[in-house]
Amino acid sequence: MARVITVAVVDDDRMLLDGLRAWLGGVPELRLVATAATVGELLGSADGHPPYGAGVVCVPGYTAPDIAPPDIVLLDLVLRDGSAPTDNIRRLLRTGSRVLMISTVPDRSRIIEAIRAGADGYLTKDHDLPTLVAAIKDLATGRGAHSPELAFACAYDSSPARPRLSPRERQILLDYASGMTLKSAARRAGITVHTAKDYLDRVKAKYQQAGRPTYTKLDLARRVREDHLDGG
Repeated sequence: MARVITVAVVDDDRMLLDGLRAWLGGVPELRLVATAATVGELLGSADGHPPYGAGVVCVPGYTAPDIAPPDIVLLDLVLRDGSAPTDNIRRLLRTGSRVLMISTVPDRSRIIEAIRAGADGYLTKDHDLPTLVAAIKDLATGRGAHSPELAFACAYDSSPARPRLSPRERQILLDYASGMTLKSAARRAGITVHTAKDYLDRVKAKYQQAGRPTYTKLDLARRVREDHLDGG
């Protein structure tokens, strides 16, 4: 039997929350466990350790003390409490949940800022239910949630925090970060292991200069996801 993905929503639009309850209630693979108007309400004073805050609304059948941090949190980009999106993302990540940003507009700079803070994807609210469900499932399996808005923002991201990689540097990074050995990545590129290591060292140096230190293969895989270098 497939594992059910638990979902919480943080948004201060009551009509949207009602709509999501109805939408997600009909998807057997997903279970909406809680909604809240702010991250503070969802997490309470303990930042993710039950019980959740007083403002949380639990789906029938669940009570606040029983709710573990959900697998996925759908987080509105701009909330009326004035909280910073990056702070909200980091607070949620500390609980172990993955974060899918939802917004009314595809603001390129804010998309990039959210991804830099650790959000796993970004969708505008005009997407249909199948797109939202597919994004949630992608996040639950460890992938990022790709969308046209995110792809556009990443393609035109020229901030200093996003290093400019040459085609060969990018190829070696993608192959190595995907799980290949350096020897296999070199063979695929038709170069020596020494040359492949040189390209990889250049990649690490560029991320270091951009203020995003990258030391291990896990770090490299994380940068691939953050910068959506896999073309998703």
